[in-house]
Amino acid sequence: MDSLSQIVLGGALAAAIAPPGHRRAALLAGAALGTLPDLDALVIPLLGGDAVDQMTLHRSLSHSLFVLPWIGALLWWWFRRRGGRVAQSPVRWFWAMQLALITHPLLDAFTVYGTQLWWPLAPPPTMWSSVFIIDPLYTLWLLAACIVAWVARERIVAQRALVAGLVLSTAYLGWSLAAKSMVDRAADEALAAMGLQDAPRFSVPMPFNTLLWRVVAMTPEGYAEGERSLVADRGPMRFRRHPSDIAALQAVSGFAKVERLRWFNHGFMKAQERDGRLVLSDLRMGAEPDYIFNFVVARRNSPTWREIPVEQLDWPWNAAERQGAMWERIWVDPPDPAR
Repeated sequence: MDSLSQIVLGGALAAAIAPPGHRRAALLAGAALGTLPDLDALVIPLLGGDAVDQMTLHRSLSHSLFVLPWIGALLWWWFRRRGGRVAQSPVRWFWAMQLALITHPLLDAFTVYGTQLWWPLAPPPTMWSSVFIIDPLYTLWLLAACIVAWVARERIVAQRALVAGLVLSTAYLGWSLAAKSMVDRAADEALAAMGLQDAPRFSVPMPFNTLLWRVVAMTPEGYAEGERSLVADRGPMRFRRHPSDIAALQAVSGFAKVERLRWFNHGFMKAQERDGRLVLSDLRMGAEPDYIFNFVVARRNSPTWREIPVEQLDWPWNAAERQGAMWERIWVDPPDPAR
């Protein structure tokens, strides 16, 4: 999730757990701990490596449930030795610090990017993909709670606001999972009718909402993409088929960077040749034909492919036009072009 969401989640949790007299300090401490794991984005570029390395190292060690509890315990131990607030209420501060840290990767896991919760073990990154990376309806409750708590300090209204903010934001995550389940059921029925009942697939909400969803299923020729509005759509879900250079993707499957990408994105990528170079696009982030992550991984050495240093490409993205069309799509189910 975005940094503001992580800051207010960490601040609200810490302030709700710490003693009322420590509330402002807990808001600041929780905000700092809530954003701490994402500081890996400052360190990773210093380690060198190419664009694939940097993409797949993010949300690894710094987001591991095997690592963060130890960091939280060490910080708690250090502050307790120094005296002050942590020493005055060590149990409350222990849990305030632990939860402010641990909830960061758990919240990230609700997005589609992929979070390596179990690093250094190497299962594919967790991507529950039920919320977009920025979702105001998740963040606003926590932001309002933190503001009330900062102003009200020790008063009971501050604690009530914090609890309400945490309950409402958590309920929103629960709604996102329920919405995803509804979309998945509609997608399953439509894909089964297309003979794709066993096709690997994922669903993800479109930007800034949980009412309009995008579903992608992999096919023998490439992939199929469809949208589902929980407001407007009533009939069977419709998918559009898109090609991918499956032969080229198979030919480079043994390349180290391709294997790394396949592990990271669960195999949800398309391959296309551009000017004699093979470009792999992560299908999870973006929408046809524009994707955020595009990597050149090979050059044609007819009739084979030769591995080359990875290059990340930028593709044009008309955000204003896309956002307007997306908002309209939430409320309107367009006519079926096949009719």
